[in-house]
Amino acid sequence: MSQHQATVAVFASPTSWIESDAVAQCHQVAALDGMIHVAGMPDLHPGKGAPIGAAMTSTVLYPFLVGSDIGCGIAVFPVRLKRADPEKLAARFPDLDRVPEDDDPALDVVKGDVPAGHLDGLGTVGRGNHFVELARVGSVLDQGHASRLGLAAGDLVLVVHSGSRGLGERILREHTEVHGAGPAADPAGYLARHDEAVRWGSLNRRLLAARVAHALGFEPAEPIVDQCHNLVEVRDGSYLHRKGAAPGDGRDVLVAGTRGTPSYLVAAHAGPDAGHSVAHGAGRKMSRADALRRGKAKHTVEELRRTPLGSVVVCGDRQLLFEEAPTAYKRIEQVIADLVAHELATPVATTIPLVTYKTPELPKEHRRRRGRS
Repeated sequence: MSQHQATVAVFASPTSWIESDAVAQCHQVAALDGMIHVAGMPDLHPGKGAPIGAAMTSTVLYPFLVGSDIGCGIAVFPVRLKRADPEKLAARFPDLDRVPEDDDPALDVVKGDVPAGHLDGLGTVGRGNHFVELARVGSVLDQGHASRLGLAAGDLVLVVHSGSRGLGERILREHTEVHGAGPAADPAGYLARHDEAVRWGSLNRRLLAARVAHALGFEPAEPIVDQCHNLVEVRDGSYLHRKGAAPGDGRDVLVAGTRGTPSYLVAAHAGPDAGHSVAHGAGRKMSRADALRRGKAKHTVEELRRTPLGSVVVCGDRQLLFEEAPTAYKRIEQVIADLVAHELATPVATTIPLVTYKTPELPKEHRRRRGRS
């Protein structure tokens, strides 16, 4: 046990939905050897052994605090399309469960060697809460920051949320098979592999965006935002672990809502008390099992393929459709209000979903069994 009790701070208002289990996990992490400070974001919710939506600073490196999807993050790409009919565009989305063919022009974004030489799953989106979304800029909330990013109301953007697929999972598994939830025996060795997974995740988001660009008929572009929210960084001689928390020290971050609500682009300016971090999304309010059970009682599959915003959801996996229903998440407006109230971020603009892609709409007999990520 550590010689002193690490501090814990949760950046949420009293009216925010924060489960006691998530706060308890923050205190469990704070009791680990070497822990200095645990900062819970307003999207804080319980995870497997460690909270999601937290930034955790320690003199000791703990791989399990980052988790298996090292390098997972959200990137935003500008889109140049004359017309955006959600139904027509949804039908043109490529199958992002399958790796691209060798002659796919999107592969031009892969310049040089692929990090860790890991080709398995490259160019695929994955499962869980990962998605690719065509959206339009709704309200501009800060003109200065929006102009700096080259955004105006009505502009189209592509939002890509994905990570390192099997690579991060393999890195964590090889650690846990020997050390369990214990610290990294060779921090430098772990960090070297971790950094490759972070680079891989960023490359994968670019490749996913390029695949959609070619399928929908616009030119691939560089992202205007690309922040990873599962990573560890060495900062001031300590290890700052982020699990479902985005770097918030002068970065632009897309805080994801749900497929049925806006997301928010923010300019983040979080200090050390918040672990130099901001929320990465709305945060789950229900477990997947609860969302599935409640969703089936309230909604039909067809209802969930259309959102109240008029957007279209592409998702051939019926279970995932219910697990990821908008009602399974906290209110994004409350998360953003908490970031503002604690002076962690300035809202820049909203993005309104037009097409949210989860998995391809394929006949069941053609759907290969694919593992979760």
